[in-house]
Amino acid sequence: MAYNEDYDIDNVESGRVSFDFKGYLFKSLNLWKFVMLCIGSALLIAYFINVRKQNVYKLDSLISVENDQNPFFTANTSISFNWGGVSGKVSKIITAIKTRSHNEKVVDSLQFYMEYLVEGKYRKEDIYKRAPFEFIIDKTKPQVLNNPVGIRFLGNNEFEVFTNYEGASVRAQRYSDKSTFRVTVPTGEFSKTFASGQTIDLPFLNGKIVIKPSLRIKSGSEYFIGFKNFDGVVDRYKTRIIIGPFADASSVLRLQLAGNNKAKIVDYLNATSAILSRSELERKNLYATNTIKFIDSSLAAVNLKLQDVTDEMNDFRKKNKVFDVSDEIAQISSQLREYDLSKESEQSKLNYLNNLENYLNTKTDYTNIAAPTTVGIQENNILNSVSKIIALAAERQNLEYTTKEGSVLFKDLDSKIDSEKNVLLETIDATKKTIGVQLSTVNRSIANLEAKLSDLPEDQQQFLKIQRKLDISQEAYDIYMAKRSEAAIVKAANISDITVIDEAKDIGGGLIGPNKSLNYMMALMMGFFIPMFLIFILFLLDNTIHGSDEIEQLSKIPILGLIGKYNYKNNLIVFEKPKSAVAESFRSIRSSLQFLYKKQGKVEGKTLMITSSVSGEGKTFCSINMATVYALSGKKTILLGLDLRKPKIFGDFNINNDKGIVNYLIGESEFEEVKYTTHIENLDVIPSGPVPPNPSELLMSSQMSVMISQLRQDYDMIVLDTPPLGLVTDALELTQYADATIFMVRLDYTKKGMLALINAKYRTGEVKNISFVLNFYKHKTNHNYGYGYGYGYGYGYGYGVYGNAYHERDNDTFLKRIKRFLRRI
Repeated sequence: MAYNEDYDIDNVESGRVSFDFKGYLFKSLNLWKFVMLCIGSALLIAYFINVRKQNVYKLDSLISVENDQNPFFTANTSISFNWGGVSGKVSKIITAIKTRSHNEKVVDSLQFYMEYLVEGKYRKEDIYKRAPFEFIIDKTKPQVLNNPVGIRFLGNNEFEVFTNYEGASVRAQRYSDKSTFRVTVPTGEFSKTFASGQTIDLPFLNGKIVIKPSLRIKSGSEYFIGFKNFDGVVDRYKTRIIIGPFADASSVLRLQLAGNNKAKIVDYLNATSAILSRSELERKNLYATNTIKFIDSSLAAVNLKLQDVTDEMNDFRKKNKVFDVSDEIAQISSQLREYDLSKESEQSKLNYLNNLENYLNTKTDYTNIAAPTTVGIQENNILNSVSKIIALAAERQNLEYTTKEGSVLFKDLDSKIDSEKNVLLETIDATKKTIGVQLSTVNRSIANLEAKLSDLPEDQQQFLKIQRKLDISQEAYDIYMAKRSEAAIVKAANISDITVIDEAKDIGGGLIGPNKSLNYMMALMMGFFIPMFLIFILFLLDNTIHGSDEIEQLSKIPILGLIGKYNYKNNLIVFEKPKSAVAESFRSIRSSLQFLYKKQGKVEGKTLMITSSVSGEGKTFCSINMATVYALSGKKTILLGLDLRKPKIFGDFNINNDKGIVNYLIGESEFEEVKYTTHIENLDVIPSGPVPPNPSELLMSSQMSVMISQLRQDYDMIVLDTPPLGLVTDALELTQYADATIFMVRLDYTKKGMLALINAKYRTGEVKNISFVLNFYKHKTNHNYGYGYGYGYGYGYGYGVYGNAYHERDNDTFLKRIKRFLRRI
């Protein structure tokens, strides 16, 4: 074996900064059982999650949003108006669906704050419409929250209400006003019997249970009635319902809802569509409704006035005999009536505009404005402004349910309303002036005609005045009645702009969760990557040597051989198990040392020093077996126990350690008195003797040099069992006597930092002719595949041609063969 003493240790040590990916990979492969255990555990957890999780379904429905015009609308009909076109309606409906007010109506109409439950395998299951009974809730009284009340049927018409409360009070809610408060309840087990249809009046439950007809309930069947906080249920549905355009149709919207009960999803989606359609129709009829209210109030006053004038005419005719007038007078009277009607019409317009102006200046809710056309106002500017103000006011009202006050959206809408209101007020002012001019003209015409009638008899003048008032009142009454009929027809003929295209329906399917395949995939990934990450952390923190490849990276000192792990009762494996793989390993090391000794030209007794970094790395084991392998080859060999601080070698040879090298070095005993002949031919042993107080000084003494010189003459091979090089300096004192040095490295035990120590010693020349021997070597696929043949056949389980053909196995049972096969895998 060639040795190169001139190499750069610094370059070797600098190579340690790179990450050993191959080593990490092989480390992971070596821990495959741990990885598989983690994967199996993760899959098992995923299985329990899948079987315990409730199924999640998603269903949908389709609605269309159109700008449906009333079939009774004509060019002259202005009782209603357009709310902003289809695109404007779509955005408003999408907003309305997510509002609290809308979802409150849906939840309240379906009573989804109440649940019908049965005890399931893992939880209480919601049976909704499958319950054989119906609970008619008393909304004026409290119902317990989040504590299901048990119902146990004793017969088909009798049941028992049972509970078990730990505390004296629980939280309850009164659904009439949605208030919550605490109520006192009986503690411990409670039960009370009721009949079907009987009023249940308990602190925590109020209402009636009615058994569904044609259903028989098995005696002993148990059900539960649960109540949830109304606001919480509304919030849950408000956040879960999804609305958006369907495909490319901007006027068609898809409603989607996910949940655990498909029947509930169907009912909620269909109720949402129905309530939304009804709300939109009410909003669409708002203008007509306000107009009818205005007409009704005006009609009541006109009707009262007509009744008074009619009574006045009847009284006049009873007292006077005037029933007719001349044609000339009748013609003048007819003209007066036309002027009076014109005056009444203009006055109605003026009154409406005054009221509208006052309303705009004093009110903030502009959704209750009546149609200007009810009093005959056809001014387009006024009609358009009123329509825009009402539309903006309605939009602001919708926004209040979804947006906090003070938002920039409110400011934008208020700015638009104020701007339109200012335009309308200016238009009203101009229109009022125009009406004033027209009234002045009509009043002058009336005054001229009344002057012509001043020469008539008093009774005829009185008759004409009453007749004029009667005609005006009748005409006004007829006009208002016609307007009201028109508004009522418009309202009755109005249809909602929202149409259900495809209602929600349970036709099977709709299952979206739990995604069992995804759960298993996630479990597989987590079960793999988590242990791999832990192995990565352990790999980074691990500072021990696991293979020869790591030694090659850390040091250029050659590896002399490999010694496998071999469990035996003592250290005399080479002598007592000469055919074992470990024995062959030591013979291989002996052969490799021969090249070193030949290179040095050593003829007389050769010395071999065996040391290590710390205790427990197999130094003594190697010393005993190297001495044995030389002795068995016919070499006269002596083994010196120079580990004066922790003597060991005497025990395997059954000799006494009372006297040894220490006694010889201090001059207390002669050499022959401390030398022991062992039962192994050609092998003598000198134990260390009692532990001295100054071991380093003894090893440095001249007597030690004299002894080594004498031993070189008397023996062919001298094996020095020395203290650990990394713990004490004793071994360094002995390097001067060593022709070759073996540094023991125990895999999975020796720290990488210790190699830096021996590298430094070698670089400074403190140790020479040094080689590594790897102890506890295992022939794995993750490390050192080629060293089994290059440096020796030292694997304790006998791999390779030599191992199978020549090496004996200890207790090679069938079970061990199986284990060995699994290790190969």
